[in-house]
Amino acid sequence: MQEDIENKSIRFVVSSGKLSFRAIEKGWSLYKQHKNTENAKKAAKAAEKPMGKQLVKDLIGQGQGVSSAEIAKSGLKDFQKIAKKYGVDFAVVKNKTVEPPRYSIFFKAKDADAIDRVMRDYATKQLKKEKQAERPSILQKLKKFKEIVANIPRKEHEKRKEQER
Repeated sequence: MQEDIENKSIRFVVSSGKLSFRAIEKGWSLYKQHKNTENAKKAAKAAEKPMGKQLVKDLIGQGQGVSSAEIAKSGLKDFQKIAKKYGVDFAVVKNKTVEPPRYSIFFKAKDADAIDRVMRDYATKQLKKEKQAERPSILQKLKKFKEIVANIPRKEHEKRKEQER
């Protein structure tokens, strides 16, 4: 009987050892698979070119030549929206020496046609904003007309009642 118990305990230890080895082997294979997919994702990300707003260093590093233009801060968001619409790669640098600060936009030289179109759209948008700034608001017009109406003298009607008998 003692021998039987010893055999059972040895079989249990061996089978649990096999089970744990299989679990470790499975875990190792899953880890290797995860690392391979992660490395593939990193390689794909490194291979794809960045689009839109970038750092100047990254833009120059693409080796396609760089051109620049200057804009005011008030139109920076508008420029970025339009440039994104046309798929232009650009970098923004703040020029702190000028008061008020101006921004230099750097873009790839090969995107010159697209940037020309972006600049035209940007200019038309800025002109529209200036025209809207020149027009007085409707509330101001309404206030003006209220004052005019308030200054008009009112006619007073006299009510007379005569008693008749």
